[in-house]
Amino acid sequence: MKKVLLLGGSHFQVPSVKTAKKLGYYTITCDYLPHNPGHKYADAYVNVSTTDKEAVLELAQKLKIDGIVCYASDPAAPTAAYVAEKMGLPTSPYKSVEILANKDKFREFLADNGFCVPKAKGYAYQEMDKILEEAAEFRFPVMVKPVDSSGSKGVSKVDSADNMAEAVEEAVKYSRCKRIIVEEYVEKYGYQIAGDGFSVDGKLVFRCFANEHFSPDGINPYVPIGESWPYCMPERIHDKVHDEVQRALTLLKMGTQAYNFDIRIDKEENVYLMEIGPRNGGNLIPQVTQYATGVDMVSYTIKAAMGEECSGLHMQKPSGYWANYMVHSSKAGILKEVRMDETFQRDNLVEFEMLFQKGDRVEAFTGSNGTLGTMILKFASQEEMLEKMDNMEKWVTVVVE
Repeated sequence: MKKVLLLGGSHFQVPSVKTAKKLGYYTITCDYLPHNPGHKYADAYVNVSTTDKEAVLELAQKLKIDGIVCYASDPAAPTAAYVAEKMGLPTSPYKSVEILANKDKFREFLADNGFCVPKAKGYAYQEMDKILEEAAEFRFPVMVKPVDSSGSKGVSKVDSADNMAEAVEEAVKYSRCKRIIVEEYVEKYGYQIAGDGFSVDGKLVFRCFANEHFSPDGINPYVPIGESWPYCMPERIHDKVHDEVQRALTLLKMGTQAYNFDIRIDKEENVYLMEIGPRNGGNLIPQVTQYATGVDMVSYTIKAAMGEECSGLHMQKPSGYWANYMVHSSKAGILKEVRMDETFQRDNLVEFEMLFQKGDRVEAFTGSNGTLGTMILKFASQEEMLEKMDNMEKWVTVVVE
């Protein structure tokens, strides 16, 4: 039986473990959190950090694995590519994955190759004096982000140089390499674009763009609370975005693998590739994509890592109106209940899973790690979908005391 090493076992990574087993592989999970739910579905678990490239390589060589998978995790993506490259397993180039997984390197790549990109610069935390000195060179507002975190943790919008130091201190808390990026804010036209895609031998053969939804009144308004499908812009915009993504993948010499997108267009319809994550999306994005298109992105991800044929994957447009939603609280406290409108539950709810129980201590939703539960939703029309997703507080209420 061929062996696959899966990096991580969080709630959002459980589908990768289940799918790998369904495909007939011996599954081994690894991370530094032994109580993560994904491990109980695996054939074996090893306590090794997914961001320790050398430790994971040593483990992979000892186990004589046949493939390595980074599913729904930005920090582990470079590790998977590094190990695969060292062992001669299927992968995209490690250097290219590193570019995609680090915001400052990705911005530099975009600028060097003529993409639309906001003015941006990466800094080490030790360069605080330089950050504050050069702040005047940026047009405010700016975004301050860790270069290597995921789930919008540590991200903030800064309106003046007076608030820069505080934003940098917050961002660096979530950076493993203690680097941050400062970039000018891109005013989006319509919804920010989310969703996933998949390339075969570097060709983007499938993509399913979504509308990204945020809570403007939330404690961190830059953390997505959900995505909805299909992306509500004309087909020419879909095609234009597709072409820009393809240009980036070609330049990076990417292989056969999945991607997660965060993209903006401005009112002139310029395309800004904010992020092309070299992995599947979290927040159940592959699962909703399958509802909408019938395409099982998780299976293709496992097959790609194991060197199986993926040429059967082709573009499928979404059918119907679908969404995911991250149940969350705007304040910390003890979870009392989650209230849901009866008609919403009857007409829209497809799947619902709570990660916390009544009486549990919960944190405020400052990043994706504050997700209390997940929902997959369906709607009768685009109008209903967007109206409800933009006003979810009318339909779902989290009571914390």
